[in-house]
Amino acid sequence: MGKLSKRIENLSESQTIAMARLSRELKESGQDVISLSLGEPDFITPEVIREGAKKAIDDGFTHYPPIAGFADLKAAIIKKFKVENNLDFGPENIVVSTGAKQSIANVLLSLIDPGDEILVPIPYWVSYTQLINLSEGKPIFIPSDVEHDYKITAEQLEKAITPKSKMLIFSSPCNPSGSVYTKEELQAFAAVLAKHKNIVILSDEIYEHINFSGKHESISQFEELKDQVVIVNGVSKAYAMTGWRIGYIGAPSWIADACNKIQGQFTSAASSISQKAATSALNDGETFRTEMKSNFLRRRDLMLDLLREIPGMKLNIPQGAFYIFPDISSYFGKKHNGTVVKNSSDLCMYILEKGLVGLVPGEAFGEPRCLRISYAAADEQLVEAAKRIKHCLAELK
Repeated sequence: MGKLSKRIENLSESQTIAMARLSRELKESGQDVISLSLGEPDFITPEVIREGAKKAIDDGFTHYPPIAGFADLKAAIIKKFKVENNLDFGPENIVVSTGAKQSIANVLLSLIDPGDEILVPIPYWVSYTQLINLSEGKPIFIPSDVEHDYKITAEQLEKAITPKSKMLIFSSPCNPSGSVYTKEELQAFAAVLAKHKNIVILSDEIYEHINFSGKHESISQFEELKDQVVIVNGVSKAYAMTGWRIGYIGAPSWIADACNKIQGQFTSAASSISQKAATSALNDGETFRTEMKSNFLRRRDLMLDLLREIPGMKLNIPQGAFYIFPDISSYFGKKHNGTVVKNSSDLCMYILEKGLVGLVPGEAFGEPRCLRISYAAADEQLVEAAKRIKHCLAELK
């Protein structure tokens, strides 16, 4: 047997996908599992978007698209940035990819050399660190906690910067914590980062439209950061289009050109039919988007009320996305039938095996005191899941 590359040996499986797989396997064996592990809206893609895809098939959009995306999709993205974010982009600033994950990979592989430092606030989305490893960069973690709403300060950011710092990567609204940075907090970041023109800011805004705090604020709005910010976004979360695999960036043209170049060698363009569906989403999907957000807000409040009944669970009030990220470290060291719960991974496996609820351990997001609960599920499933979690935790002594 041959030997795998160090690159793949150093790459970990996504723990969100791993927990979803374990939940699915238990379900297929006949167990009544409730999976709250994946970050996926449980709604079906709206009809207006599905019709856009069907029309594209009937109109014969079955050939290779341009690597960086169809002109009409780019135009819809440019309009979205202008109308919703007051940002001016041209076609040369936009690259459409096979999901926001590929968008992030393109940027990292285009910019990072071995040993370059990437500033990563904790908690972070699971794939950031693995993609940083793939690009041979070095993650520099900046801690936070539930007491500070899982947000770092400008002072922490400034202290973490070194001559090797090449990038800051973060999400707002945040996966996994649901935290949302305010305009004032982002302005404080901008004041720090404007002094370091060599640092590129990768702002992951995929949850932009699932924001309960009012208007979405992007770090790209600050003039002093012009040419430093790459926005990553997509249609997966806002329009219930996870399976269509469409993400995009708005970036300085030199970065967009590099992403276009690397994508041309990896995947070429994203699916032509998915691109046409995404164009329909951006042009005609606002009503659905608004309704879905109100559903998620109701579910958030339902789940928070249920979780508040569980002793020893520390909660913030997430202002976006569809996750709750409780600190459950008070249960570490407790036992069930002689087995000690040492960490979040142990606790998640215990809840899956005993309570048949799939969650994701905080270790996946750099915060081992926590676990992630996705409330992108029907109300009755959330009520039953919370009941099972409460019962499981009560059994630990």
